Amino acid sequence: MGDWAGSGEPGAPEDRAGSGDRAGSGDRAGPGEPGALGDWAGQGEPGSPRRRGKRKRSGGWLPDGPEEGTAASEGPPADPEAVARAICLRLLTMAPKTRAQLADALRKREVPEEAANAVLERFSEVGLIDDEAFAAAWVSSRHTGRGLARRALAQELRQRGVAEETVKDAVGRLDPDEEAETARRLVDRKLAATRGVEPQARMRRLVGMLARKGYSPGLAFRVVREAIEAEGSPSDGLPDTFE
Repeated sequence: MGDWAGSGEPGAPEDRAGSGDRAGSGDRAGPGEPGALGDWAGQGEPGSPRRRGKRKRSGGWLPDGPEEGTAASEGPPADPEAVARAICLRLLTMAPKTRAQLADALRKREVPEEAANAVLERFSEVGLIDDEAFAAAWVSSRHTGRGLARRALAQELRQRGVAEETVKDAVGRLDPDEEAETARRLVDRKLAATRGVEPQARMRRLVGMLARKGYSPGLAFRVVREAIEAEGSPSDGLPDTFE
């Protein structure tokens, strides 16, 4: 964003890759039904407790499932591509994702690279992964909803692994006049709250707000100056830049 932007890069709720793809815990039986949590199955006297999921034998309790190391505990290995497909579908059901985000999620789940690449390629072929469409939709929604400028939008797309050429194409579709008009609306919403603030501090506060959203220094100072003049406040002595 540059040093002039002050405190920070544009905040964007980062889509966390992999959130929400844990398997659900399943239906639980209601109180009083067989298998309900906290239910006691009596043996002998009513109300006497029994450990859930185990039955007693001489010398201790039987395990909940097959003992480790036995033939019964060994099953066929999961198909890596099936695992990769399931992970990708769960993530895409939650929200659109870039190819890089999905690839990162598969790496974290230790899916073999060959299987991951095969699934990602197939998803791209059928249109389930489309970084160009993702970038275009991201620019439109984040500019409209958060008022972010091209610089901030480009940074967010890069953070999500979108290729540089795709980033430039997506942010390049944002009309400069539309970007300037959005900056004016942002300043108008904050202007009243800064009345009574020392002029230079007021200028710094409003310009800083635009800077954090990715607007260039030239555009930010111009828009703020125009807004101050439009309300009838003097703009003499206000800077055009901050050192």
